[in-house]
Amino acid sequence: MKVIVDNKIPFIKEAIEKIADEVIYVPGKDFTASLVKDADALIIRTRTHCNRELLEGSRVRFIATATIGFDHIDTEYCHQAGIVWKNAPGCNSASVAQYLQSTLLLTELLKGKKLSEMAIGIVGVGNVGSKVAEVARELGMRVLLNDLPREDEEGSAGFSSLQFLAEKCDVLTFHVPLYKEGKYKTLHLADQSFFRSLKRSPIIINTSRGEVIETNALLEALKNGLISDAGIDVWENEPDINLTLLNKVFIGTPHIAGYSADGKANATRMSLDSLCQHFDIQADYRIVPPEPENPMITATTETEAYLQMYDPRRDSEALKQHPELFEKLRGDYPLRREKTAFRVVIS
Repeated sequence: MKVIVDNKIPFIKEAIEKIADEVIYVPGKDFTASLVKDADALIIRTRTHCNRELLEGSRVRFIATATIGFDHIDTEYCHQAGIVWKNAPGCNSASVAQYLQSTLLLTELLKGKKLSEMAIGIVGVGNVGSKVAEVARELGMRVLLNDLPREDEEGSAGFSSLQFLAEKCDVLTFHVPLYKEGKYKTLHLADQSFFRSLKRSPIIINTSRGEVIETNALLEALKNGLISDAGIDVWENEPDINLTLLNKVFIGTPHIAGYSADGKANATRMSLDSLCQHFDIQADYRIVPPEPENPMITATTETEAYLQMYDPRRDSEALKQHPELFEKLRGDYPLRREKTAFRVVIS
């Protein structure tokens, strides 16, 4: 079996080489039709677009993407071609929740806002949004939820309309898949009309997909005070992002909210599990992220402790100083662990 692997997928080399007869590692953007022609499987990330152009005439019968999102896979073509694909739902949900927690704590620390007096609206309440809701409740925030697919399936109890969130919330955070059409379309969900409907000049946070928010409408909302600030991790036209927007936002990071080592290990493990299941392979491997450099944290407050674990200002400052290195900052992202990797002493 021949497998081609995105060379930025971590913790995979030893395990995949036990499973496959031949493994080729290449950058995600360098997957070509000639390269994949005689491969049996691909393990990719979001920078590899799996469509007819890449796959037609190839031997590929299985694709695993080590990501939650799968809008980079032409699922209809894969179905027609008999190619099975799997994503990694929920793999980095705790990582994104960590990003949100730190961003919210910075909001309280630097902007003079008490989280316990604020309402947060969570748009999209799947694996990620549900964990963000838990974090927000632990911080004492009032939590409002919007998720049309879940509301249609489960009933309206516990869910609110997007318009209600626009009227009542001090923070709005997006955790939806990118759907470009259909009943649950999320492309430019936050457009000019949405921003003009806001009542409380909220902070906007986006860690879902850049295209969920219309860039020019967001810039106009910032300029006119329709929103008070923004934390943006995902951008339209990545990696060629809007530099005016980058320099205006409170936090601007290079699509790394889900990039904790824990989340990456989960994604790698899930991709390998799917590969083995598809090809009926029995494999023995362990995917474990490295220990943090300083696993013991001493702090005077819980906020200080959490920001020692992860402070998104570091990633934001790196991108603002060198936006041309967007892909490098993603690809060479430093080790970041979640709270289970640390011991905390509050003194």
